[in-house]
Amino acid sequence: MTPGKRKVAVVGVSLSDCGRVDDATPHALHAQAARRALADAGMDRSLVDGFASAGLGTLPPVEVAEYLGLRPTWVDSTAVGGSTWEVMAAHAADAIAAGHARAVLLVYGSTARADIKAGRRTGDLSFGARGPLQFEVPYGHTLIAKYAMAARRHMHAYGTTLEQLASVAVQARANAALNPEAMFRTPITTDDVLSGPMIADPFTKLHCCLRSDGGAAVLLAAEEYVRDCRTAPVWILGTGEHVSHTTMSEWPDFTVSPAAVSGRLAFERAGVRPDEIDVAEIYDAFTYMTLVTLEDLGFCAKGEGGPFVEKGRLTVGGELPVNTDGGGLSAQHPGMRGLFLLVEAVRQLRGEAGERQVGKAGGRLPELAVASGTGGWFCSSGTVVLGR
Repeated sequence: MTPGKRKVAVVGVSLSDCGRVDDATPHALHAQAARRALADAGMDRSLVDGFASAGLGTLPPVEVAEYLGLRPTWVDSTAVGGSTWEVMAAHAADAIAAGHARAVLLVYGSTARADIKAGRRTGDLSFGARGPLQFEVPYGHTLIAKYAMAARRHMHAYGTTLEQLASVAVQARANAALNPEAMFRTPITTDDVLSGPMIADPFTKLHCCLRSDGGAAVLLAAEEYVRDCRTAPVWILGTGEHVSHTTMSEWPDFTVSPAAVSGRLAFERAGVRPDEIDVAEIYDAFTYMTLVTLEDLGFCAKGEGGPFVEKGRLTVGGELPVNTDGGGLSAQHPGMRGLFLLVEAVRQLRGEAGERQVGKAGGRLPELAVASGTGGWFCSSGTVVLGR
């Protein structure tokens, strides 16, 4: 193939054991997910010459690659929070298309929940108090408070209601009820969300993602290797990435996320429109993230996210199935969850989602999916459009 002209496909995806995993290390979850992704693809690991990882070790991805027995000639350790994996997928696809790698493995694993239970860490997430953050930390401006403040601004500007935000959590749980791998599957109501303990106004507990253990892996390969793989390919059609701000004072508009840029770029490069997408996997550490990202990706106009998420539109059987596995709100959230979005999008396009499988008219499988990850407090975004 001519360098720079090769098509790139996802040929393997997997999850490690997820949810409550008290007897594994993060390295072990990385290895479990990686082995499963290679087995899913039917690809020998000797063909993997690219590796991407972040969030573990002193020199990621060197340490993790060594643990997995890999000696890659292309690496990426971009770390931009939850959007890391969509950004890494974009970089990997570019590298493969340019002939710099044959196959790239993206892998993540975390024991965030088990570490707290065992007393190895606390429940508080601190990004430190150096650099620009020094101007916010003294005021107790926590991660969740930043998201909560942005949600309040959207409510003030556009009339978005608490009930509309709560409906995002209710629909995520309805999807999780169909997913045997989801951590929480018991249905919830809007009243359940609204009456829960307050975490950061307006977010009660069920507006916020759960904390779990778990890992995931995604294997990308050049088109000439696809025919030898066990699974049907899911093609990378277009990608986009964008960074916005660190300090809240530098965020021009609390109601606009960086997905407004990364999404536009991904759709333009893929040559598709948002209204052609069959399933969307969106980072949902908090309910507001789902709502505003749907706006910024172009599924509805700015300010119309509240009405858009009502009436079951986001469920598996709805007009736009979103977070079909239950998302970070109900399925699993071990930290930088963006890789799980890609896994679920691929499974949906391959028709491997079981009870939660999205279907089109005539029983056809979905043809187009989008995965959009968010990092920090709307600091970064990566969006990937995938197709069969």
